[in-house]
Amino acid sequence: MRCVVFDLDGTLADTSADLLASANACFRAMGHSDMLTSADTLTAFHGGRAMLRLGFSRLGPVSEAMVDAQYPVLLRAYAEAIDVHTRLYPGAVEAVEELRRAGFAVSICTNKPEGLAEELTRRLGIRDLFGALVGADTLATRKPDAAPYVAAVERAGGVVARSMLIGDTETDRKTGLAVGVPVALVTFGPEGQGVSRLSPEALLDHFDDLPPLAARLLP
Repeated sequence: MRCVVFDLDGTLADTSADLLASANACFRAMGHSDMLTSADTLTAFHGGRAMLRLGFSRLGPVSEAMVDAQYPVLLRAYAEAIDVHTRLYPGAVEAVEELRRAGFAVSICTNKPEGLAEELTRRLGIRDLFGALVGADTLATRKPDAAPYVAAVERAGGVVARSMLIGDTETDRKTGLAVGVPVALVTFGPEGQGVSRLSPEALLDHFDDLPPLAARLLP
């Protein structure tokens, strides 16, 4: 079965405001002001540790021990306010439903911890649309390693050789290269048209364009 695998943050949903808020909660608890702003959206989509490193860099030298100490704090803050500002991108649900009607398997492969990804997709009302969800800690490795992607395809009932990835960052592009499958990068994510620098097989300007794109790339 053909399969379309989706990244979550920055691809299916704009989670940036809630991610940034969770990092700022750490800095406020340490007695600082908010160290991150909406201008740091791209960093938010590279994960909690990236946000913490950036925030600490604005205070002085950064040590990984500082980042490690605050990472669990960030995760707790995020879990408590995971969907305050998060919204699905326009057309996402409709595109997934159309792919399903056309006989595609659909799955999620994200570098968000699995438990948080499961909770967020349930709250957004989309978990039941996907045949599988593989998170950062589902396996021993995470994207851009090939294994999580392969698991996401196979657990959804798809065939890796007849699959593709929809993402928004260099990590997703590298994942596709590692597996040997086509990648479409969304231009409505944090980098906009800047993702074209990664030379994906396709750019996706709106989810309305996804079903015909998938049919073309996975005939």
